[in-house]
Amino acid sequence: MHRGLERIPGLQLPACSEAGACAERGSGSRVSVSVGAARSRCPQCGGARGVWAWADPTAPPRSCPWAGAGMNLERVPNEEKLNLCRKYYLGGFALLPFLWLVNVLWFCREAFLAPAYTEQPQIKSYVQRSAVGLLFWVVVLTTWVTIFQTHRARWGELGDYLSFTIPLGIP
Repeated sequence: MHRGLERIPGLQLPACSEAGACAERGSGSRVSVSVGAARSRCPQCGGARGVWAWADPTAPPRSCPWAGAGMNLERVPNEEKLNLCRKYYLGGFALLPFLWLVNVLWFCREAFLAPAYTEQPQIKSYVQRSAVGLLFWVVVLTTWVTIFQTHRARWGELGDYLSFTIPLGIP
């Protein structure tokens, strides 16, 4: 067995691996499929199917914690990336902090790991601002939930009005 190769059980292969050429698999997994042992042939072209896989050692290190969780933006023009990033950033101000989370997750790779292009500084700015806004909302909501849970019983009727369900028993 070649060094670095391992058999991956249950690996779903395409109908043909183009007679032995490597085919990139997965959106962020950086796993390449290569022909290791020609055990089966493609019924359409007769090419061998790959049965071995290994992690790509030339893949850049992922400094962004959610670099693999993003949407595939490779085929989207840079202007559209900037437009989409701006829309999610501005949408977060409509009391929708989840949009900032999506913006950070989707565009983290484009902002910090992709090769430089003209729109990248603006995308980076929107991603950083979205992360700050998201952090602010996490702090505010965590503080509110903590205060509400610890003081609801002391607030009496106001605490009951603010509750969706009123727990039974002694507070």
